Amino acid sequence: MIVTLGAYEDKRGNVIIYNGEHRNSVKITFSGENNRLIVDEHSQINNSMILFDCNHGVCEIGNNKFVGNIRIGQDCNVRINDKVTCTNSCIITTAEGSSVLIGEDCMLASSVELRADDAHPIFNVRTGLRINLPRDIVVGEHVWLAARTTILSGGMIGNGSILGYGSILKSRIPNNCIAVGVPAKVTKRNVAWERPHLSITPPFYKPDKNSIPVTSKYWKRTAVKKLEN
Repeated sequence: MIVTLGAYEDKRGNVIIYNGEHRNSVKITFSGENNRLIVDEHSQINNSMILFDCNHGVCEIGNNKFVGNIRIGQDCNVRINDKVTCTNSCIITTAEGSSVLIGEDCMLASSVELRADDAHPIFNVRTGLRINLPRDIVVGEHVWLAARTTILSGGMIGNGSILGYGSILKSRIPNNCIAVGVPAKVTKRNVAWERPHLSITPPFYKPDKNSIPVTSKYWKRTAVKKLEN
């Protein structure tokens, strides 16, 4: 286990590309070979554990404030883009060539999980074939994943959308909408959210968009085409 984030290379072809200040709050484990961790030099990654269980995995962490545990399986890819924030530890898992992509400017609340795999295989007893193969997860830009939300294999959420408290998503939902429930379903469309906290950031009443600065590029109408499975 590597207990300090810094530039690194070993005889098995495992590499860490990072030119920032050394960080003692990030632990990295390479169990296989030819794995690559790329961290932006301005990243504020903290209190995190990154596990490369197998071979040929790639994990890219941009200029953001990520906190969590990431498991990268065989031939897997995890990318967390710039300006992503986490309230506390986020869990990300991949296996068997799957990937997790988190777009720019996403806000991840407490106890968020993104699981592209189920960790253990399930088979059809008649055919012997797997019925729970991993599928990629895609989180668009400027997405708010509320506390205790989970995105499972195949889950996709469009730009500017919100996944409500405690929801579980395994399907596709479009841009600029709110999805809630187990499984998550779209309940509101044509919405936009902003980062200023209701009680911490003045003004302490925010009745309309003129109350605060807005990120106008994410103020879009929800796509007409229905994406839910």
